[in-house]
Amino acid sequence: MKILVVSGFLGAGKTTFIREFIRRVRRDCAIVENEYGEIGVDGQVLSEREGLSVRELSEGCICCSAKTDFAASVLTIANTIDPEVLIVEPSGVGMLGNILQNLQKIEYERICVLQPVALIDARAFEDGMREYPEISRDQIASAHTILLTKTEGASQEEIEAVCRAAATINPAAAIVRTPYREQPDTWFSDLLDRPLTQRVTAEGTGEAPETCGFTDISLPDANALLLFLSGVVSGVFGGVYRAKGYLCTGGAWLHFDVVDKRYSVTGCEPMPDSRAMFIGKNLKRNLLRQALLKEFRVNASLLLNQKKKRPVT
Repeated sequence: MKILVVSGFLGAGKTTFIREFIRRVRRDCAIVENEYGEIGVDGQVLSEREGLSVRELSEGCICCSAKTDFAASVLTIANTIDPEVLIVEPSGVGMLGNILQNLQKIEYERICVLQPVALIDARAFEDGMREYPEISRDQIASAHTILLTKTEGASQEEIEAVCRAAATINPAAAIVRTPYREQPDTWFSDLLDRPLTQRVTAEGTGEAPETCGFTDISLPDANALLLFLSGVVSGVFGGVYRAKGYLCTGGAWLHFDVVDKRYSVTGCEPMPDSRAMFIGKNLKRNLLRQALLKEFRVNASLLLNQKKKRPVT
């Protein structure tokens, strides 16, 4: 069983890349999904939409508090499902070096750890380095292949600046600027032929952000969701850096995604339940709970009033 770790800071696009990778390599794959916080979102989407074997670990971070559970899960997968490829998607705030070190401890003739891939959101790179420098640096320093994502709208100068910063942190890594969807199938297959040969030593922890999650959420319609997300990115619910989830709004299922003050909404197939997860600093949990778990009565004026009440920093 080959293990490929696909890392990347919050919102870099790991799950989207994994979908494309599986489609291109056409191998027998399973996934270990480590959400940061109580509520898993992406694992449910991958298993429902893609029909993949997904094991979620959402009770702790596999780079620190859940190391033992993670190692046991990998060994269980190797001895039961035994896929050709096991893809590990760590939390966006996980320390990649610690994860690789943990995997190498259980590596034997039937388990081969591959050179890891890290994704960098070109638009949010500076914010990630500023808010969570140790985590961001570790993910770059421990990677062998670095993919730039979300370069749409970024200037050539901005892309060059990100590449220079990444190369300074990790001069040996291959930095790929070309969108991975434009790569041939052989490029994806080659990632499976690169074993991680050097031993990894890492003991960093990084500053852990706050997190909260909810299930059985509801909003009356799509406009209410858009109003809610406008409040999220404007700071009404605290310093939300990352949020994602899916819910039924007036009979239509919608998936939402928030990364670094930007949000997107897309339609999705009906899911077994509705859920949302939020990561950031100084989160207003009660206000989030009121907005999502009760009849949505927050209007534009209330959101504006909440925003005005925020202390000046």
